[in-house]
Amino acid sequence: MLRCINQLEPATRGRVSMGGVAIEAGRPLPRSELLNLRRRIGMVFQSFNLFPHLTVLRNVSLAQVRTLGRRAEEADARSLQLLDRVGLADKANAYPARCSGGQQQRIAIARALALDPELMLFDEPTSALDPELGLEVLAVMKELAREGMSMLVVTHEMHFAETVSDRVVVMAEGRIIEQGPSAQVMREPQHARVVQFLQAVRNR
Repeated sequence: MLRCINQLEPATRGRVSMGGVAIEAGRPLPRSELLNLRRRIGMVFQSFNLFPHLTVLRNVSLAQVRTLGRRAEEADARSLQLLDRVGLADKANAYPARCSGGQQQRIAIARALALDPELMLFDEPTSALDPELGLEVLAVMKELAREGMSMLVVTHEMHFAETVSDRVVVMAEGRIIEQGPSAQVMREPQHARVVQFLQAVRNR
């Protein structure tokens, strides 16, 4: 679903609306509208997608120069500010290979935030991390939520979904089977499959 919203993959059915832009299956956006949409959305992938040959600072600043047209000095200053925000200012001159998985994911978050998005998309941001490193990433996301950032998160972290999200949507085989306020869905699910899933998670 996230890749369809960002037009990385074409949707086969349905419609998504974001900030006045309608994304409909079978109707690709004109290139100018697509570029404008992507400038408004930050995306964080589960596999980090950092450039291994660039320093952490350059990974965060590159898109600012190429996409937003910022001067290199301005982009670097903004990048350092964001790296400090995710607790990694001391890694600015390091390369991704010298960073842990949790650090690399926080760098990816800083890179996405550098484009000043209206909406952040997270695709299983902790799935490739061990529990301790995953907590580092979730802490950054919780802080973003407290600051009012709009986020759409694909996750199996049920505690995070219940405590941080305003609304939960449960999907199975590409279809929405239940949705509603997070407390309602997590504590009083109606769909049998959701009930079974949550019971299994809580009994682990």
